[in-house]
Amino acid sequence: MTERNQTPISEFLLLGLPIQPEHQNLFYALFLSMYLITVLGNLLIIILIHLDSHLHTPMYLLLGNLSFSDLCFSSVTIPKLLQNMQSQVPSIPYAGCLTQMYFFLCFADLESFLLVAMAYDRYVAICFPLHYTTIMSPKLCLSLVVLSWVLTMLHALLHTLLVVRLSFCSDNVIPHFFCEISALLKLACSNTHVNELVIFIMGGLVIVTPFLLILGSYVQIFSSILKVPSARGIHKAFSTCGSHLSVVSLFYGTIIGLYLCPSANNSTVKDTVMALMYTVVTPMLNPFIYSLRNRDMKGALRRVFGKKTILFSVSW
Repeated sequence: MTERNQTPISEFLLLGLPIQPEHQNLFYALFLSMYLITVLGNLLIIILIHLDSHLHTPMYLLLGNLSFSDLCFSSVTIPKLLQNMQSQVPSIPYAGCLTQMYFFLCFADLESFLLVAMAYDRYVAICFPLHYTTIMSPKLCLSLVVLSWVLTMLHALLHTLLVVRLSFCSDNVIPHFFCEISALLKLACSNTHVNELVIFIMGGLVIVTPFLLILGSYVQIFSSILKVPSARGIHKAFSTCGSHLSVVSLFYGTIIGLYLCPSANNSTVKDTVMALMYTVVTPMLNPFIYSLRNRDMKGALRRVFGKKTILFSVSW
């Protein structure tokens, strides 16, 4: 690669979203509202799971971690986006950019691994209902959560260390609203072949492999149901798996649309919109999917807030 101006840079400029200036305040209010809904919705699920003993099961331990991951995933990018929308110079320091990239990769990967663990939980619940409590023991469930956290942190650290070794020169404008790794590599004035190879290999391991494992779990689930077809079995499958399937479709659908179905003109606008889908929209919708379509969550909501209302009335 030809050397560019070798003056090292101390910050990056984020171009942000392709929004007309007259619409800036409208979109700022929209994204702020969506972020607040995301935080409150996911916090509500975490609090309900913590307070209601009926939800102290493997499925809801995994769901609690997924909600925490969604909350953090949005918090990595959206506050900085909101700040830059109100700033004349939408910049981010070099160290801040690498930190944002690390946590973005970490929580994106964590969501992928947790969705696999939840798919396995649903597979055991439907295909081996009599042995569910034995197979999905608290020890196994905790091990799946810890393993997910460790793998994601190591994967994010690997990419971050590989980016640290690169040189960045005069070109410091990132055509995105956050420090996305592929956008960063395009600005490097040193060889990025190793980074691109690792992205290709590790991307298959942390995105494609979990997706295939989830598909395999649901093939087994529906195969098990079709062996003894009944209205009750089909209803149980949809009530048990419907929420999880909806979240999987949202998460992987946007990723496939972004990375596996590139636009003909390589549009950065399309990339930005798709990135908004899985950083803003998906984490916001997940709490609604699980609370509105899940009887246990609605029951916990009534029990927890019913108690608070009664205690409040008695105190007065």
